[in-house]
Amino acid sequence: MCTSPSSLSPKRNPRRKTMAQITAENESFTLKRSLTATQLLLMGVGTTVGAGVYVMTGTAAAEYAGPAVLLSFLIAAAACLFTAFCYGELASAFPVSGSSYSYAYISMGERTAWNISWLMLLEYGISCTAVAAGLSGYLNSLLGIFHIHLPTWLTQTSLQPVPGSEGTAITFGWRLDIIGFIAVLLITALLARGVEESARFNTLVVALKIGVLFLFLIIGIHYITPQNWEPFIPPAQEHLHFGIAGIFRAASIIFFAYGGFEAVSTASAEARNPTRDIPIGIIGSLLICTLIYIAVAAILLGIVPYTQLDVADPLAIATQVMGKPWLAIFINTGATVGLCSVLLGLMYGQSRILLTIGRDGLIPPIFSQVHPRFRTPFKGTFIMGALIALMTAMLPINIISDLVSLGTALAFAIVCFTVIWQRNYAADIPRPFRVPLGGFHIHGFWIGITPLLGILFCLLMGLPLLFNMLHALWGGNPIPFLILTGYLLTGVLTYRLYGRKHSLMASTDTQTHS
Repeated sequence: MCTSPSSLSPKRNPRRKTMAQITAENESFTLKRSLTATQLLLMGVGTTVGAGVYVMTGTAAAEYAGPAVLLSFLIAAAACLFTAFCYGELASAFPVSGSSYSYAYISMGERTAWNISWLMLLEYGISCTAVAAGLSGYLNSLLGIFHIHLPTWLTQTSLQPVPGSEGTAITFGWRLDIIGFIAVLLITALLARGVEESARFNTLVVALKIGVLFLFLIIGIHYITPQNWEPFIPPAQEHLHFGIAGIFRAASIIFFAYGGFEAVSTASAEARNPTRDIPIGIIGSLLICTLIYIAVAAILLGIVPYTQLDVADPLAIATQVMGKPWLAIFINTGATVGLCSVLLGLMYGQSRILLTIGRDGLIPPIFSQVHPRFRTPFKGTFIMGALIALMTAMLPINIISDLVSLGTALAFAIVCFTVIWQRNYAADIPRPFRVPLGGFHIHGFWIGITPLLGILFCLLMGLPLLFNMLHALWGGNPIPFLILTGYLLTGVLTYRLYGRKHSLMASTDTQTHS
């Protein structure tokens, strides 16, 4: 027999919101409902198609999977697709801002919601920094074509790993990635100006980005050498390099590149018809991006041997092999402008999560203040933008890139579990969209096949990353492990020392126990 959330005792589920409560809170902080299904779809595509196709394809193929990176894309897409279905059901049932944070607050309580939000902030923050760094690299490359060269101290981050140290030694210098720094500030100002203006900008950028990629596909298909696809699965080596294990290791890297579709779920409070449009935006953008990724990867690996693709700009290498220097200008321009749309989508998602957490009192209320004219969380957006800009200018991303995928995998797994929880403890709420494939019961407890597969695939994506971190720790490189544990410890202390005391649900606890 299913139990409604309201019937569960406070002791079993402390600080756990009802759907009516979270909907009322959402309506009291009204944002402008202006986003259509098409704009949401383009937001998902714009946020997803970026670093994955422009940078990570080459590294994943050269280091781990070879031509079989095409299978890695399919595995990562499957993990995201199951999660996307779960996001679709939750977003249609709970058309509120905050994404998986709000879903967890309804189902599993404040502490779990806070943990998810802290993982999401890590995911979005590091992702924004990585994308801004990639944007800086491509723009520097584009300027170099026109013989414009910035001094080294304006193109590198303040902290740099010592070559050959595998990230265990870092040097500090008076350096500043000025392009990445300025790019983040400009995107911040655009977001603070208004979501509708940001959506129009994103539409233009996505059109340009996809157009450039199609130009690469149309021209590149005539320069394919089929021998470059052989062997399709290179012989296995140690430490998850190549073979079957390498395919899954590459999938765990590529998994990060698919995470952008999640930004669509944060837009529920600004969608015109969220129960219909959010699932369309989430699932549709994921399917479109998967087709683009596989097509570009297949052409790229057919033009250039995979062993030559361990570079930051693999598509530019392909243009050199084709003998098309003019195409390099289009590729670098498309990458530079395209990464702007990725940065826009990621920063949008992070600002809306901060808005929702601040509204609940778990972080200072400045993050939940909405501009009276632009109807955007302008103060929180500027604070977030300033922090990301400083991170972009100072921090080397290659040391902590795996942390993004690990945080994403954990957050996605919890989202899938939330669907199972809601089906059992809130069975009667309307669900305009439901996950496919049905489910089964164990002792009366419903378990959905789609969310279960989502959990298993997300864990499969996270295991190679965890193995890599422990291997680095055992080999004398504790930096990724220390960063992750330090960040998680900060999250625990923030909740204990501030969030729990200032939470709006604290007054509910007092009234309940008085």
